[in-house]
Amino acid sequence: MDHANHNHHKSHAGGSCCSGHGGQATPSETIVRDPVCGMIVDPAAGKPAAEHGGHLFHFCSEHCREKFKAAPQDYLTATDPVCGMKVERSSARHFLRHEGEKFYFCSAGCRAKFETEPQKYLHGRPAPEPMPAGTQYTCPMHPEIVRDRPGDCPICGMALEPLGVPTGEEGPNPELVDFTRRFWVSAVLSIPLLVLTMGAMAGLPVRGWIGESAAVWVELALATPVVLWAALPFFRRGWASVVNRSPNMWTLISLGVGAAYLYSVVATLFPGIFPHQFRGHDGSVPVYFEASAVIVALVFLGQVLELKARERTGSAIRALLDLAPKTARRIGADGSEHDVALDEVKAGDRLRIRPGESVPVDGIVLEGRSSVDESMITGEPVPVEKTQGDAVTGGTMNRNGSLVMRAEKVGAETTLSQIVQLVAKAQRSRAPIQSLADRVSFYFVPTVVAVAIVAFLAWAWFGPEPSLIYAIVAAVSVLIIACPCALGLATPMSIMTATGRGAHAGVLVKDAAALERLAAVNMLVVDKTGTLTEGKPKLTDVAAEKDISEDELLALAAGLEKASEHPLAEAIVAGARERGLTVPEAADFEAVTGKGVSGTVAGRKVALGNAAMLADLGIDAGTLPARAEALQTEGKTAMFVAVDGRAAGLVAVADPIKATAAEAIRTLQDMEITVVLATGDNERTAKAIARKLGIERVRAGLLPEQKSALVEELRKRGGVVAMAGDGVNDAPALASADVGIAMGTGADVALESAGITLVKGELTGIVRARRLATATLANIRQNLAFAFLYNTLGVPVAAGVLYPVFGMLLSPMLAAAAMSLSSVSVIVNALRLRTLKL
Repeated sequence: MDHANHNHHKSHAGGSCCSGHGGQATPSETIVRDPVCGMIVDPAAGKPAAEHGGHLFHFCSEHCREKFKAAPQDYLTATDPVCGMKVERSSARHFLRHEGEKFYFCSAGCRAKFETEPQKYLHGRPAPEPMPAGTQYTCPMHPEIVRDRPGDCPICGMALEPLGVPTGEEGPNPELVDFTRRFWVSAVLSIPLLVLTMGAMAGLPVRGWIGESAAVWVELALATPVVLWAALPFFRRGWASVVNRSPNMWTLISLGVGAAYLYSVVATLFPGIFPHQFRGHDGSVPVYFEASAVIVALVFLGQVLELKARERTGSAIRALLDLAPKTARRIGADGSEHDVALDEVKAGDRLRIRPGESVPVDGIVLEGRSSVDESMITGEPVPVEKTQGDAVTGGTMNRNGSLVMRAEKVGAETTLSQIVQLVAKAQRSRAPIQSLADRVSFYFVPTVVAVAIVAFLAWAWFGPEPSLIYAIVAAVSVLIIACPCALGLATPMSIMTATGRGAHAGVLVKDAAALERLAAVNMLVVDKTGTLTEGKPKLTDVAAEKDISEDELLALAAGLEKASEHPLAEAIVAGARERGLTVPEAADFEAVTGKGVSGTVAGRKVALGNAAMLADLGIDAGTLPARAEALQTEGKTAMFVAVDGRAAGLVAVADPIKATAAEAIRTLQDMEITVVLATGDNERTAKAIARKLGIERVRAGLLPEQKSALVEELRKRGGVVAMAGDGVNDAPALASADVGIAMGTGADVALESAGITLVKGELTGIVRARRLATATLANIRQNLAFAFLYNTLGVPVAAGVLYPVFGMLLSPMLAAAAMSLSSVSVIVNALRLRTLKL
């Protein structure tokens, strides 16, 4: 496993020119590597370079170049830890990070040796602590198991994995390294065993050349290291399953391998004690050393493939981590600029983001204008224009302009870090459908053992001679082929892959249960403000009476509202400025609760508010109420303006509907989801919005607790209800719904109450989330169906039900191969979700 290759994605998404810390080139490629950090660098990308000794060296950042210039001799060559050869760091083809250190190799062979057994080549260096103090470990199949130290799961026997976020710097998976070594030992010793036992079929009668007696002893010598050393983890886990009263796949494998090996040892050492039923046609007692050894090798092969495939489910988190650059360009108080490591950036720092670079942390644009690609975070493909005052998110990519930003959130507080934490937590969560597999697995192993016993007795009693040999083969095959591991992996592998895929599409899944429930949702309750609409009111209409111009009316209204903090007032002031009007100052400002505001603007008495405000002032509104009602039917808020005691006109403000809302609503309705608009706004405005979006069911004027009651009411009627909202007032309804969907642009309490969070805050994210949920549940069902079908068919075949008709009896070796294939097939199917189009 190339742990240094985790940065490959950044060359495309993060604007860096490096294709990875450890990407290996083909023999025809020329490697240009940063001699300081080991990153592969594209010389044509315009990155920093420096000349030394007549050679030009290229660097990923100014920071690395400065380190090189300070002490070039430290970065010219490195020693291959395996063979001791000197390697040019700037052109090394083979590179690996291990325990935070950089290692260079002269060849792929040396690199592979080091990767398999690193401690052997560290020349007495103290092994660094593999994980930080306080790290807890959990089982990938049973997340309820949490331990303070590494070990095996007491339920299924799988190795516990560290909780938290993978960084890509952990070094090789120790279980994968150990199992790989044991696999190769098993395979190397099993091959001559197969030649001894089956060589005659291929024209190699080795057994005949050396004699039957000698062949049996050679088999014993070859099989013993495999069973007693390589298979030791299997027996240890099998014994633990018995002690913990949680029978699992290791119970079956231990019984099968142990029975085949012990029988063969006794047959070799004490052949005379066996009755004639155990003897072959030549009078010898058959042994099954090759079966026990090859079974171990095949199980290890399946485990190695499974471990490597499971590591790929963490690639989504690593890819998210790689969106953030490794360095940031900090601007000093004196205006000087220099690159610093990302973990050195502090809140308040001024940072420069050049074209093609990633935004290092969350912050606010201070200077410049550019388009920023936020697709890696939000899933939205269209770049967003950023200028002074706009927020930028760490991990997004600056396209074509230069920006100066102020860092606001750094480290674990950034949006990207929080997304990574959420994805990591979701990957460890359990979906309710997993309980089905758990119930089956609980009864499965005892049933298999019973079937193996019945098969043994049936073959021993009714089978052809030598009947007891057939009985042992059938029993061992049943124990080996019946692997509940595929059942256990069916759900967690799909969940881990799906949550990672969702994160890249701007859909953050809080737990697996929410994803499963979302697939069954048939009703969606949506809030209006901030969910269907932008949540930022804008000036839409200015209607002036004959004796005043629209610009003058708007300037007076804006001058009065300039002293107010109401969102509608801000919209009027912003609208005046967008039209290029000068907004005068107001005097004698007075706010009348529930009616409006009044004051003196540019020496004129101005009042702005509703019809009740004009009535209190004794002003005749004339035809304005009819015009106001027409605007209100369009979902706009109309306000009357009076100047010097006369009705002067209307200004109207509306919260614009999000551009993607209508399409998203249509798509959701095509998915047979009923959409209900629930808002605290007035009924006239709510119905106007609903009419534009094609929403038939509207509930307006609701308080927060009434929204929650609506959700409960819909659930009692048999609906599976999702609630989408973004505000504090939506939190109770989000918590009450079967699935809460929070807009990522909303309040923190809303995000906490929801099972699904949409980073972008667009309704199209709900469409993507629904597609992800249905695809994930379908994938889980496929995995469970395959696992059930495999065991339903495999166990009877191994027991020998086909023998009376076809004369076919499954060998233990084929049973082991089929068992390993079942688990790998489930994982490969789950990994298909990585390419799901949302």
